[in-house]
Amino acid sequence: MSTSLMPNYARLPVTFLKGEGAYLWDTQGTRYLDALSGIAVCGLGHAHPAITAAICEQANHLLHTSNLYGIAHQQSLADALVRITGMDSTFFCNSGAEANEAALKIARLYGHSLGIKKPTVIVTEGSFHGRTLATLTATGNPKIQVGFTPLLEGFIRVPYDNIDAITKQHQDVVAVLVEPIMGEGGIVIPDAEYLANLRDLCDRHNWLLMLDEIQTGMGRTGKWCAYQHANIIPDVLSLAKGLGNGVPIGACLARGKVADILKAGTHGSTFGGNPLACRVALAVIQTIEQDNLLQRAQVLGEYFSQGLKAALLGLTGVVDIRIKGLMIGIELDKPCSQLVTKALEKQLLLNVTADRVIRLLPPLILSNTQADEIINIVSHLIRDFLKAPVTEG
Repeated sequence: MSTSLMPNYARLPVTFLKGEGAYLWDTQGTRYLDALSGIAVCGLGHAHPAITAAICEQANHLLHTSNLYGIAHQQSLADALVRITGMDSTFFCNSGAEANEAALKIARLYGHSLGIKKPTVIVTEGSFHGRTLATLTATGNPKIQVGFTPLLEGFIRVPYDNIDAITKQHQDVVAVLVEPIMGEGGIVIPDAEYLANLRDLCDRHNWLLMLDEIQTGMGRTGKWCAYQHANIIPDVLSLAKGLGNGVPIGACLARGKVADILKAGTHGSTFGGNPLACRVALAVIQTIEQDNLLQRAQVLGEYFSQGLKAALLGLTGVVDIRIKGLMIGIELDKPCSQLVTKALEKQLLLNVTADRVIRLLPPLILSNTQADEIINIVSHLIRDFLKAPVTEG
């Protein structure tokens, strides 16, 4: 079928017209349970009243002026983000990739301020940081880099969750960029001491610890940011996805010696931090706080852990079940991308990442009944896929 869209997406055969809470309705009126949240974006679900009200109210007042002028909601949002993250300053952009671009530019400016001619950033295998040329280079997935060489210099790649591999790297290194939990890489949860050890290592070498919390941030793991589980704080932090609940916004936050390193003229964004996006992000933060959704994400995570492990753990073909809050990965022993379509036939939205990992990223507002439905459908799909008998619990 001919189309005026570039064919860079392998879209599923469904189009959605309406959403409410954890549900979406397609063009035929069929209802689907959304266990993916727009890939960890709609943490408050679809058409949340607070988000709808914020959009309508702001659209009735002002959408855009540019960063040539002061933006009141931008300042309020920066204050709120600094409060909940422990960082010092904020740069606003429009996406996660842009937030990581800002982080990488901060690293290079920091390196040059130390007299290092070729500032180098340590990144990890299996990571995902975006699809711009710099973030694509930082990403540890060779498949998505094919056709885009030459990539940028200034990166060293090491295995994830391996401190020893990083201790061997010194010359020209100025920063370490990692995901606290690898999302696209398969919901890979590192050792409990990994982030603390990274923090200590960066402190000893005067490196920046830069954390990509684009997928893990904004309550997804039961804390505002995943690093808060480790009781550490980074030097640079990137946020996006759940920050706007569907309205595009990204943020790069910095602290301490690099809080003010981006001077006038060194970086910018025409749309970044516009009144609409910032007003919506403020509503997201307010709603998460008012409805105690951080605690809810923790409770739901434990609920999913108990349900999925009772149904699947020990089953031949199930390699691992990894859960932190509402980041859920079920790794099988063989590629299982066909389960995406099988789930769609059951009116459930999920996806498969890293070829063999079923990824669930349900909204923070999910009910226990909806969680039970997800657990039931997913466990039946997996058992059928692995040709194992289904046992009713």
